[in-house]
Amino acid sequence: MNSISIIIAIYNRKDELFELLSSLLLQTDKDFEIILVDDGSKIDLRHTIELFSESLNIQFFRKPNSGPGLSRNYGAKRAKNDWLVFVDSDVIVEKEYIKNIKKNIAENSCDAFGGADKAHKGFNLIQKAISYSMTSVFTTGGIRGSAKSVTKFQPRSFNMGVRKTAFLEVGGFSDLRVGEDPDLSMTLWENNFTTRFFDNIGVYHKRRTDFGRFSKQVYQFGVARPILNQRHPKYTKLTFAFPSLFLLGYLMGILNYFMWQNGFLLALYGLYTLIIFLHALLKTRNVSIASLAVISSYIQLFSYGFGFLKSWFLLNILRQKPENAFPTHYYKQ
Repeated sequence: MNSISIIIAIYNRKDELFELLSSLLLQTDKDFEIILVDDGSKIDLRHTIELFSESLNIQFFRKPNSGPGLSRNYGAKRAKNDWLVFVDSDVIVEKEYIKNIKKNIAENSCDAFGGADKAHKGFNLIQKAISYSMTSVFTTGGIRGSAKSVTKFQPRSFNMGVRKTAFLEVGGFSDLRVGEDPDLSMTLWENNFTTRFFDNIGVYHKRRTDFGRFSKQVYQFGVARPILNQRHPKYTKLTFAFPSLFLLGYLMGILNYFMWQNGFLLALYGLYTLIIFLHALLKTRNVSIASLAVISSYIQLFSYGFGFLKSWFLLNILRQKPENAFPTHYYKQ
């Protein structure tokens, strides 16, 4: 059987929850359950849930705050169906999302799967620019936007399905607060489970709504990568260091220009900027979004690169334990 349980861990985000449940209400295939885990929200979500309780099969649980990973594990243990599908509370799904998932897992053998994220037409300009930079082949290599961009796909928790038996066998999400989804993917691989990318189950992912919050988020992603490299050395890649090299190259370019009047490196960054702008313009057909996409791409690469460098230095040069160097990246089981 390919029965599905949608697991949603949520903290506040009342408005986003309404939009997500509204999109699930419109599904062409309505045979699924929703496990909604309130991770100690400071606002009451029950009224929003009651609006959908007669139309959707919702199980609602409230627990003390512990972070998304433990909350997803909490929901998974209470799910009744064969497949667990995790979505973030700030996504919107298309009306054939469930139908396409069932079709894909019936036709393709796997133990876990994921899909892309994209920008909804109703998102603001910054959200669309951030969506571009997080999915572009010129920033992340396109790993979040296309099956063609990866050889072995790591599903992300904003749009991730796992066979319940496999999920429980590996213990679910780990003690990481950040990077818990690639950590789960690699743990599945290490236990001989398989993952796949499905290109017709994309979700509209809001992400951050301003550049400041986006910068903090991708900085945390950068910090998490060396931690993941220590946990899963078999899957370490040189490309993970690209944002750090990008940041160091830019700083070297500035130094060369002011000390030796050599602008060659900065000229290369100017060419990269032009490529990002033109590619974003081609993708979005909007000059404003393309201009903001240049900013969001630099923020992404610089913030991630700095986080990666800091984490790599503390873990590999100073030999600090990840739990001591970055305690906020963990929660207590």
